[in-house]
This record gives sequence, C-alpha cells and structure tokens, in this order.
Amino acid sequence: DDELQTDGNRSGHFRNGDVGLAPTNEEVIRIIAAQLAEIGDQFDREIQERVVNGLVQHFLNENLSNEEITQHMSRVVRELMQAIPSDMEQEKAMLVLAMVLTKKIVNTVPFLLRRVFDSTVNYL
Repeated sequence: DDELQTDGNRSGHFRNGDVGLAPTNEEVIRIIAAQLAEIGDQFDREIQERVVNGLVQHFLNENLSNEEITQHMSRVVRELMQAIPSDMEQEKAMLVLAMVLTKKIVNTVPFLLRRVFDSTVNYL
C-alpha cells in the first residue's frame, strides 16, 4: 500500500497529521533499499563501457522499435547476469542491473532519457 521512493524512503500517507508508518516495515524497507543500493554500486563499477556504448547505439537507432530495444536490453541483462554470484536473488539482480544500465546510458547521452526510461519500464 505504501510507495518506496528512489532514495529508499517511503512516502507516508497522512492521517490526522500523523504519518501512517509501521516501524517494523520502515526498517525492512530501509534494509532492502540499502542492499539494492550496495548491489547497484557494485554493478556500476563492473559494467564495462563497451556494454553501455552498445546499448546507446541501439537507443540512437531510430529504425528500431521500442520492443526491439527492450529485447536487446533484456539480452544484455541476461548476459551480465552470468557474472552475478549464484547466491544473489535473480530478480533483485536483474532489477538493479536494468536500473544501473539506464543510469549509465542517460549519463552518457542525456537526450535519450525518455526513450531509455520507457524501454526500461517495459523491460521491468
């Protein structure tokens, strides 16, 4: 019912001036957010520039449909998943990889933000 913000904080719902947060849920959410951030930092260091540049080229190709770009992003994430330790939850790792790739692409070519965002949302 509550929303998780990108900074790891929940957007509380106000009831009579009080934020409706359950203390145990808040701590669990912070722990998960911290774990995802740590995984993201690790992936950010390990993803090679050539992988990002390859994705950028696909996003720049206006002849490719959003579906084709999403499929390519999915292939790249699956390839990167092969290097992920097997003890890490696949779903979390795939989510974080997609988000890190999105960030790296947009940092490389900012005007692709809308197309990259849309493709990432479709992928997720």
